[in-house]
Amino acid sequence: MKKKILSLLLILSATSVFAADTTFVKETQIPILIDRQDNVLFNIRVEAKEGEVLNQLKLQLGNDVKHSDIRALKLYYAGTNALQHVGKNTFAPAQYISREVPGKTRAANPSYSILIDEQAKPSNKEVTFACDKALYPGENFFWVSLEMKPKASLLNTITAKITEVVVDNKKTVIDTKSNGKIHRLGVGVRHAGDDDAMAFRIPGMVTSNKGTLLGVYDIRYNNSADLQEYVEIGLSRSTDKGQTWEKMRSIMAFDTDGGLPKAQNGVGDPAILVDKKTGTIWVVAAWTHAMGNQRAWWSSHPGMDKYTTAQLVMTKSDDDGKTWSKPINITKQVKDPSWYFLLQGPGSGISMEDGTLVFPIQFIDATRVPNAGVMYSKDHGNSWKIHNYARTNTTEAQVAEVEPGVLMLNMRDNRGGSRAVATTKDLGKTWEKHPSSRSALQEPVCMASLIKVGAKENVTGKQIMLFSNPNTTKGRHSMTIKASLDGGLTWPKAYDVLLDEGGSWGYSSLSMIDSETVGIFYEGSTAHMVFQAVKLTDILK
Repeated sequence: MKKKILSLLLILSATSVFAADTTFVKETQIPILIDRQDNVLFNIRVEAKEGEVLNQLKLQLGNDVKHSDIRALKLYYAGTNALQHVGKNTFAPAQYISREVPGKTRAANPSYSILIDEQAKPSNKEVTFACDKALYPGENFFWVSLEMKPKASLLNTITAKITEVVVDNKKTVIDTKSNGKIHRLGVGVRHAGDDDAMAFRIPGMVTSNKGTLLGVYDIRYNNSADLQEYVEIGLSRSTDKGQTWEKMRSIMAFDTDGGLPKAQNGVGDPAILVDKKTGTIWVVAAWTHAMGNQRAWWSSHPGMDKYTTAQLVMTKSDDDGKTWSKPINITKQVKDPSWYFLLQGPGSGISMEDGTLVFPIQFIDATRVPNAGVMYSKDHGNSWKIHNYARTNTTEAQVAEVEPGVLMLNMRDNRGGSRAVATTKDLGKTWEKHPSSRSALQEPVCMASLIKVGAKENVTGKQIMLFSNPNTTKGRHSMTIKASLDGGLTWPKAYDVLLDEGGSWGYSSLSMIDSETVGIFYEGSTAHMVFQAVKLTDILK
């Protein structure tokens, strides 16, 4: 019996010595930014024995990939794992490219990984990295980086898979559950540190009557904190469907109004709309004055003047977003003096078929409870009105005209779990709960975007509702575009397009670029403001 046990142990020992090593591969689902020198395509973990060497690694590009768009594919080594983390199925010991550190958001941080091999301008589908990299005993981390050429079309996609990993001149077993994802290109319109600002937040985007894309956001100079802080409204403009963006404009700022520091005159959380009848572009924002650098959500109080309550201010452009008017204060037109805080969407507003302009709004009422609704103008922005809220204990909302004269308000709900939805036929005097409310669209309590695309406005010939948000109930990650073909009653998972699985602040704004393509401007895991373009036919698979 002892001899049999000894023989079995010898067999097991021999098997463990000569068995092939295992390579674990995790493919990312994040935007490939054409303005970045490095983008993480694959995370790789090689479990090696003492004295082993990684000889080579092969990657195969998909048949649809335009090789001419690729600047380089790179293989990096990121070292080994901490002993307490061994066996926990980790794939990266550090964040290789920062989203938050100014000057380090576009390329790999050399202190976290070592460049092993670079294949510039690959001409074949198969790419081989020559390595001969000595491995530490245990878990070793590698990653494949993709660098695109600046002129690579945003509509192009990348597919790839790891086909071979050779250790000590032997092919390893490759364990992967995600080979062959579709990688979509994007642009980092705003990165931490750009124009001397620490953060950019709260996106809103529209397409002008001339086809220009206009993206607005908070320029948060000191940090990423909400108002009250040193915040101005920034605007980025693209005349080539999002491929390139002009130098940022600051379109609303209150500087040292009243002799107070800039950080006690912040203006932020913008929403933007295009008057389809006149071409005028409107931006609305909240101006906070004399709040002692405390959060406006709690420091704005009942009243009407700037010394006690946040002010609702607007600016407009009549030249396609090139120049902007001085701020126009409409607080007295729309605010109830008993409310603590009145502010916009944020995101975007709409121009109804009859010419009425509509912005989503939110306000904290006299009982300190937030409520979402709409404000509207019947005279092209000269005057504005607010009626009643759509649902209590809701905040950031987006509005769409689902039928002529019928508005749908899609709201962030503080109860959590899913979006609240209501409709009105009289511009907010009365509201009805929509059948999809609190059931059809999950959320982690975060801002989202909603637009309607008319049947005559797109190539499919179908009326489409498009929605974007972090598609989860916990944490802000998995930025996803969804579609509905029945007016928002149902949102089939078959139409979901996951753009960014990484964690972020999670705000987004949708706008049709042309009849074939929707654009999304959002707070991503790779840059503070990311722009991507997606074909409608890719969504309605």
